[in-house]
Amino acid sequence: MAGTLIADRAPELSRWRADTPGCARLVHLNNAGAALVPKPVSDAVNAHLALEQDLGGYEAADAQKPALQEAYRAVAKILGAEARNIALVQSSTAAFAQAISAFDLKQGDLLLTSRSDYASNQIMYLSLAQRRGIEILRVPDAPEGGIDPDAVRSLLRRRRPSLVALTWIPTNSGLVQPVEAVGAICREADIPYLVDACQAVGQMPIEVAKLGCDFLAATARKFLRGPRGMGFLYVSDRLLAAGSHPLFVDMHGATWTQPDEFALTPDARRFEYWECSHALVLGLGAAARYATAVGLQVACDRARDLAVYTRTRLAELPGVRVLDRGPELCAIATATVAGRDGSELKLALRARRINTSSPEREDAVIDMDEKAASSALRISPHYYNTREEVDTAVETLREILMSG
Repeated sequence: MAGTLIADRAPELSRWRADTPGCARLVHLNNAGAALVPKPVSDAVNAHLALEQDLGGYEAADAQKPALQEAYRAVAKILGAEARNIALVQSSTAAFAQAISAFDLKQGDLLLTSRSDYASNQIMYLSLAQRRGIEILRVPDAPEGGIDPDAVRSLLRRRRPSLVALTWIPTNSGLVQPVEAVGAICREADIPYLVDACQAVGQMPIEVAKLGCDFLAATARKFLRGPRGMGFLYVSDRLLAAGSHPLFVDMHGATWTQPDEFALTPDARRFEYWECSHALVLGLGAAARYATAVGLQVACDRARDLAVYTRTRLAELPGVRVLDRGPELCAIATATVAGRDGSELKLALRARRINTSSPEREDAVIDMDEKAASSALRISPHYYNTREEVDTAVETLREILMSG
């Protein structure tokens, strides 16, 4: 059920912006890159670093054990999962790699994916193809954009893949892929399903049971508004029960029981490594609790409304072509400007205290080539942003373009 759209002058917005000191100094529209963290997140990180300074790293971790356990529960809550299904790692890419390494892919195995998967994921697939001889099959897009579930179903009838892997929201576009529809097909065919939710977590409600995924990888730093250097992986109960584990397991993920034997940790922490930043774990927990307090549907409605407004305003500028297409669009607006490089425009805006991003062709080769774009400007508002900030960004961009 859709939430009530929070207006720009609502008291909730004033509170969110008060919790975000950076809002007073700049216009931050790069939440798909790294959002501004709210005070409770920075407080949690800084407090633990101070504790490590006073007590020592091991001792501080022992003292904060209940709070560290709570971080797992907070992350699980925003996914509709349990703490036992959550592994904490240093990034979404690391989580994605750990998940893929759980499959003994070999010569001739098929990995099914989309044409809009994240560049790092595509490179992983290509590396596996080169080193292990697997085959990569990119499912055709639907006419309106995004992976075609009917094409997935048709392909599965002809050949069974070892894994289906899909990026929910690409890095260079506002496209929202139909991950739930693909998940239903995978469950029906009993095929393992891995979802990259890096751009989705924090900007929309998520129920992993509805997605039907076995793995879901995500990061803290984007729309979830957590600290950089921390990500997480959801692992389904069925894979845990089947003994699924990453290729390389350390003494945190397993116990060395006999000279030639080990026993896996019973929960998803078998996908973790022993060494991690406990300060960042606590920051991630604080970010997850903050997102829950805001309300993920509230965040989704407001951020998407701002993105619609952004696309409308961008389309008014001469020489600007909005690139986003698909049956469902999220809180990411992308556009290309005739004769101008996206990185150059990003830096010109940043010099005026307006943060955006600039995806390049190599970030999404297939999609960018189809759109005849070598670079783009990406504007990604979140619930704590305002229409006034979008107007400021667009009018400043207009001045930059007019100035040549």
